[in-house]
Amino acid sequence: MFIEQRMTANPITISSTATIADASEIMRANKFRRLPVVDGGKLVGLVTDRDLRAVAPSPATTLSIFELNYLLAKMQIKDIMEKKVITIQSDATVEEAALLLYNHRIGGLIVVDASQKVVGVITETDIFKCFVDVMGLTEGKTRLTIDATDKIGLLHEITEVFSKLSINICSMVSYTLPDGKIEYVIRADISDTKELEEQLTAIGYPIHHIVHIK
Repeated sequence: MFIEQRMTANPITISSTATIADASEIMRANKFRRLPVVDGGKLVGLVTDRDLRAVAPSPATTLSIFELNYLLAKMQIKDIMEKKVITIQSDATVEEAALLLYNHRIGGLIVVDASQKVVGVITETDIFKCFVDVMGLTEGKTRLTIDATDKIGLLHEITEVFSKLSINICSMVSYTLPDGKIEYVIRADISDTKELEEQLTAIGYPIHHIVHIK
């Protein structure tokens, strides 16, 4: 799945010469946490709600409300924006976006095209929604966890059992545990798993966890 299928396209942007007050109002009105900063059609920075909070006046300040408003009206986005923005190309995959978010411990990415024009924003929430959809979690399937040792032909052997029993596999994912063992998580259209458990165990792939997700 590609980013352009999951991102928020044509996001609202702001210029580097706009004021802090402008950015704050845009974020408040649209419930944004980040705004791409664009000058001349090109991405030049990023301003986040955290940046705005960092320049917000302290409750202990001795300045009057009029002085505070005057200062905020004069301060521009270019004074607080992050100039080194982590971006991702619009033709990248959702997996690549998820890895960037994970590695950099950030909540969102600006999506750009080959000319560095901003075309979208993808966030951790978008990635989470994608995971829910890909795994079919809203469809009420049965989740089976199978112990396995990685080898050639493993998937064929497992799926052949499902095929013989006319059970439709909706999704499948594998991951390696800290001890090096592999687990396969399969979601399928099935209510009675007794015969499936018996046949998988017989060929060396026991099911150790079953849950019916509703």
